[in-house]
Amino acid sequence: MTVAGSGTPVTEAALADALRTAAIRCGRLSDEQVRSLRRRRRSAIAAVATAPVAIAALFMGAGAFVRTPTAAPVSTRMFATRAGERTTVTLADGSTVALNGATRLRIVYADGRRRAELLAGQAFFDVRHDVARPFVVRAGASETRVLGTAFDLDLTRTQVALAVYRGAVGFDPVGAPRGVVVRAGYRSAVRGGVAAAPTRFDPVLPDWRKGWIDTTGMRLDDLVEVLDRQGGVRIARPAEPLASTTVFGRFRTDHPHRLLNAIGSGFGFAVIERQGTLTLEPAH
Repeated sequence: MTVAGSGTPVTEAALADALRTAAIRCGRLSDEQVRSLRRRRRSAIAAVATAPVAIAALFMGAGAFVRTPTAAPVSTRMFATRAGERTTVTLADGSTVALNGATRLRIVYADGRRRAELLAGQAFFDVRHDVARPFVVRAGASETRVLGTAFDLDLTRTQVALAVYRGAVGFDPVGAPRGVVVRAGYRSAVRGGVAAAPTRFDPVLPDWRKGWIDTTGMRLDDLVEVLDRQGGVRIARPAEPLASTTVFGRFRTDHPHRLLNAIGSGFGFAVIERQGTLTLEPAH
């Protein structure tokens, strides 16, 4: 054992030798002087013995203040509906999403961000306002960025259609430097990597959630895809040139066969039912 600051081992033999040397040089030490030397030895031993404990406690205390960074929890949820089925879900932040038939949606909340991906179908988003966490929706070749608003996204084979009911939405084609800002009462669509200029619509009129559809500027094959989500009879995707025919008007969606017959009478095609599937063919 070593006395702090001296570097000299303190043992019983060393202490006895020191007592003999002191007796030769200075005469015999008194009992009190001997006891004093022994007390100092015990204090030195105790000081050195407790030093490791003090050091260990220091490192343990430091560990209490240094926290290993932990990854923020990731919340991922999948929602899906079958043709003819509709549902409304409430997300962790209080936002709600209404899903049309034949729709698939993925929600990911992580790292202070709120993200969603519309994989198929149509959904109406009512997003809770949160300045610190924008809500971003990826749908096909588009990305929609909002803070707090209500909007509808419709993903078909040829486009992503957006209609804004409250607030404002940044609507960007993926990979493009910039898109458009769409405000309440306006709608747009991304086709071929380009966002169309917003046009007005009436957000007060009933939409798909109440069994209606506004086909203004819609391709016939996109209309067929939307109607096919209603369930019941299947509808075959039309071939060109019918597929790219643009249709206009507001219609009920609960009777697809009747609706397509009405449109066909004005656009020159017939609706043929074969083995439970509706097929659109040019009228002769």
